[in-house]
Amino acid sequence: MSKPTAPHEIVERALALSRTDGCVVIAEEESSANLRWAGNALTTNGVTRGRGVTVVATADGGRGTASGVVSRAGVTEADLEPLVRAAEEAARTAGPAEDAQPLVSGVAASADFTAPAAETSAEVFEDFAPALGACFAAARAGGRKLYGFAHHGVVSTYLGSSTGLRLRHDQPTGTLELNAKTDEHSAWTGRATRDFRDVDPAELDAELTRRLAWSRRRVELPAGRYETLLPPTAVADLMIYQLWSSGARDAAEGRSVFSTPGGGTRVGERLAGLPLTLRSDPGHPGLEAAPFVVSHASGDDASVFDNGLPLTATDWLREGTLSHLLTTRHSAGLTGLPLTPPVDNLVLDGGGERSLEEMVAASGHDRPALLLTCLWYIREVDPATLLLTGLTRDGVYLVEGGEVTAAVNNFRFNESPVGLLGRATEAGRTERTLPREWSDYFTRAAMPALRVPDFNMSSVSQGV
Repeated sequence: MSKPTAPHEIVERALALSRTDGCVVIAEEESSANLRWAGNALTTNGVTRGRGVTVVATADGGRGTASGVVSRAGVTEADLEPLVRAAEEAARTAGPAEDAQPLVSGVAASADFTAPAAETSAEVFEDFAPALGACFAAARAGGRKLYGFAHHGVVSTYLGSSTGLRLRHDQPTGTLELNAKTDEHSAWTGRATRDFRDVDPAELDAELTRRLAWSRRRVELPAGRYETLLPPTAVADLMIYQLWSSGARDAAEGRSVFSTPGGGTRVGERLAGLPLTLRSDPGHPGLEAAPFVVSHASGDDASVFDNGLPLTATDWLREGTLSHLLTTRHSAGLTGLPLTPPVDNLVLDGGGERSLEEMVAASGHDRPALLLTCLWYIREVDPATLLLTGLTRDGVYLVEGGEVTAAVNNFRFNESPVGLLGRATEAGRTERTLPREWSDYFTRAAMPALRVPDFNMSSVSQGV
């Protein structure tokens, strides 16, 4: 059996096959390991591997530069020429690309570009799995059942171009979701990690046991506006949606919450009363992400022509003031705003030092407050205000006199993350968190808990 072609060789051979004016090749090697459990017992585990290759062909013509993009999975060396030819044919038959720019050049090559792809294996759970087994025994003794899954993946990205780019990035991503259930109640928690060495199942099980105890008393509440403590996971889901909705072109053309009447954007406007800073940084410790653009398709906020552009730390919101919007080279030129492509992590910092537990202790003294677990099924209602709707899930708790005294019913909410930033009265300590709603797409986040004096619970929900 012949030796599989190395990913850097896939890039080089695809570029050598190119016959158009320009070419970008992205080869991605992925390996993953997972554990699943239900009813206090492991059910499945496995390890998978895969490869995906994207070819971007560019063709200069009399009317402008066109691009053709083709992506395929499981590519072998024999598949390369048909793949390259398909991308070239797509470029030749396409009209001029609106976002056309010169392909990126002049970026120093990654020193490990020719090194083998990074891999994960079941060994990533070497310490985690026995600790989880001990939690199963404790849960059985305590009359509760644990359900959930742990996933760890590593993607090695190799990006090369006809302009000389040779870039490489290894991205580890781990997620854990854990549910504890009794006959009547359920509680959830989750963690994001790079390698599972910082995940303690016993700590998570203790957190869930505490939440189940809170649920022994139940109070029914009507819809309305309540002082609410949003935990970091809920804040992350809202801030991620806000980031995804912050395209400069949409704002400049009057299609978003970041538009100003009569044209222009809200860059420079103060949006938050607290000194909140929302930022992305590919080098943020524990949240490291690709330091260059990797784009498999073009859109308002992404361009295949920008592949390989270096990424740097960017403040989207600086001490409460809107600082930047998402741009490509094309949309930056259209709007006159700086070039600030998206980065695959997000941090919100308000300078607070109190933990969520300390914020609970300071709540419910003048009037009852609510503590949420997480949000789900988030959908956009109005792009002009970024009004979102969704549901609370796996526990809404009543806080009275600085203590959690009961669980209450779930709600449907209607809120804008931009509006919440303007009304938040306290931000807690920033900590790494797992965005529950968007964990399939975005896991590298660090957020504080937020206190909102009038969170809009628009109706009662029967969800759990």
